[in-house]
Amino acid sequence: MKAVLCRQYGPPESLVVDQIDVPSAAPGNVVIDVKACGVNFPDTLIIEGKYQFKPPFPFSPGGEVAGVVRAVGEGITYLKPGDNVFALTGWGGFAESVLADGFKTFPMPAGMDYTTAASLMYTYGTSYHALKQRAQVRSGETVLVLGAAGGVGLAAVTLGKLMGARVIAAASTDEKLALCRQYGADEIINYTTQNLRDRLNELTGKRGVDVVYDPVGGDLAEPALRSMAWGGRYLVVGFAAGPIPSLPFNLPLLKGCSVVGVFWGAFAERQPKENAQNVRELLDFWQAGHLVPHIHATYPLEGAADALNEMLGRKVMGKVLIVP
Repeated sequence: MKAVLCRQYGPPESLVVDQIDVPSAAPGNVVIDVKACGVNFPDTLIIEGKYQFKPPFPFSPGGEVAGVVRAVGEGITYLKPGDNVFALTGWGGFAESVLADGFKTFPMPAGMDYTTAASLMYTYGTSYHALKQRAQVRSGETVLVLGAAGGVGLAAVTLGKLMGARVIAAASTDEKLALCRQYGADEIINYTTQNLRDRLNELTGKRGVDVVYDPVGGDLAEPALRSMAWGGRYLVVGFAAGPIPSLPFNLPLLKGCSVVGVFWGAFAERQPKENAQNVRELLDFWQAGHLVPHIHATYPLEGAADALNEMLGRKVMGKVLIVP
């Protein structure tokens, strides 16, 4: 089978497409023929050795897939060859087939297409865990979403609205903000042309925001933290801007607010029952027509470097996918 391989750490251009053996189904595992694989920011980190997980070489990036079960290992009784599924793989998804853990593989609902199924887990899974478990968002609260037009950001905009929050979307271009409006943002801020803190003061009457959803980091972190309401929750989701910010710790003291880490992959691993419940609720949202992933572009395996560079260049609005 064909696979995009990382043989040594480096930029997207260092990846190669080569032939490797189709994986075998070990006990507790499922082999999936990949029809679509989501491209996510961690994929840009894992190929440079900057992510929490460091698979042995050679490996393929790609942590969420949708496809057809090719084979099941011993102990897997709830799936069979031919089933349509989506799965969390961590890595390995930029390939024609991938090995997945059975407990991280879910049947696709009737009527769901592969690109949608491969767009749900990282973006909506991360954002729902962040807003539900980590921030415990309540109806009527105000949620600021930074990087709001990206995959996890747009998911946070949608889910924040579904949970009854007033959502303020912040992004770097008017085009991105127009998309956020389409996905339910109540207010928008262009932080390239507007001062983030001044605009938040205007929109909240200087009260501040209850929740900050931050997948960006960098220079936006401190003004966002300074704009929090009393008892607020600052969600540390990622660092798409590159630099990891150093925040003054007197601010959480003065505002009585919390800085809360969001590591959805570890949550799914450590609390599989709670994660499975989240997935069921997300599928309910999808079946009710509330979740409609915005597909920015699809690429073949040979276009993996282009897809990852789009992500690194922060050009992606919504979701990018590899379609083998």
